[in-house]
Amino acid sequence: MKKILVLLGPNLNMIGVREKGIYGTETAESIDAQIRDYADKAGCACEIFQSNWEGALVDKIHEAKDVFDGAVINAGALTHYSYALRDAISCLRIPFVEVHMSNIYAREEFRHHSVISPVCAGQIAGFGKNSYFLAIDALKRLL
Repeated sequence: MKKILVLLGPNLNMIGVREKGIYGTETAESIDAQIRDYADKAGCACEIFQSNWEGALVDKIHEAKDVFDGAVINAGALTHYSYALRDAISCLRIPFVEVHMSNIYAREEFRHHSVISPVCAGQIAGFGKNSYFLAIDALKRLL
């Protein structure tokens, strides 16, 4: 069974509470459960890790070496400026799919650029929680 790591960055634990017009009212816990269920039905083991701390995300990426076959990452605001995350992703030889629940290109200008995209296999944005499901499907095809 393929093992997938889902990494969630700053403030993604507040989904369902923050900016409901953008992210909806469904809680982070509910979406996490649906991601696990979707991965299971796709024949993949899935671990979800969320942190508001850049270093904790970097550490988790390092720990993923030789443990996971692929990863989904929604780095939140770190997407736009974290060279530390970019470098950590590039250290591993597993595919990463960058995910955003909102369409980052329809939002503020600073969200239009991702520093992690060049080291990811691809990017999925704008489909709400379904972005995670699409990323799992994409990873499964890559693995």
